[in-house]
Amino acid sequence: MIVVKVGGRALRSNAKGILEDVASLWREGERLVLVHGGGDMVTEFSRKLGVEPTFVTSPDGIRSRYTSAAELEVYVMVMAGKINKEIVSALSSLGVKAVGVSGADGQSVLAERKRRIVVLDERGRKRVVEGGYTGKIREVRGELFRALLREDFLVVVAPLAIDAEGTLLNVDGDQMASELAVALGAERLVFLTDVEGLLIDGAKVGRLSLGELEALLPKVGAGMNRKLLQAKRAVEGGVREVAIYSGKEREPVRGALRGLGTLINV
Repeated sequence: MIVVKVGGRALRSNAKGILEDVASLWREGERLVLVHGGGDMVTEFSRKLGVEPTFVTSPDGIRSRYTSAAELEVYVMVMAGKINKEIVSALSSLGVKAVGVSGADGQSVLAERKRRIVVLDERGRKRVVEGGYTGKIREVRGELFRALLREDFLVVVAPLAIDAEGTLLNVDGDQMASELAVALGAERLVFLTDVEGLLIDGAKVGRLSLGELEALLPKVGAGMNRKLLQAKRAVEGGVREVAIYSGKEREPVRGALRGLGTLINV
């Protein structure tokens, strides 16, 4: 089984190529879970609705969306609604039996709401702020996903989870993909992004062990370091191989699996 995470920018620039590649693999009998992003579209809709997006940076250099109550409404509408169902519709037009869900469905992905978070202010100083409606995944209950996969559905997942009180939470799409890959026993995890792989000093890194990955983390920017951390989590959790590749290329999932980007394993 393969879990594919496609970033919003890659999806926007090459949705047709990505989804045709995914559909082709499904028709060949590959079981697939497709996790999607779409942060740029959430930002666009937030501004149209008069909600100005806010982004924060953690002391580790991870940049993320700060999800207020108002932005959570937009996030749910765009992620679990517009983007998710447009992907399902496009896959259906390609002859794929696709179903769109989020982690909230069936209480499948439980997250812990971050009541307080530490961020860096404009001067680089640490500050503690209210956590908003962002969560960290604590448990994946795989029954719903397994049932759908057994019935030969291609599962399209929006990065939303739910907490013990039933509150919807924005969760990181890369973490969603990694945790699903571990929980469902996936052999491979693919991150499709807007660059050709991990780049160090402008040169693509073709293959990494976990030890090499940890050594490179301080040299990597905010977007890619999140993917490397989740790749590490996946491999340590039993996923055989993680691939990072550009979603803008022809047959990007197959290209990633052939090692045209960056491959990470033990």
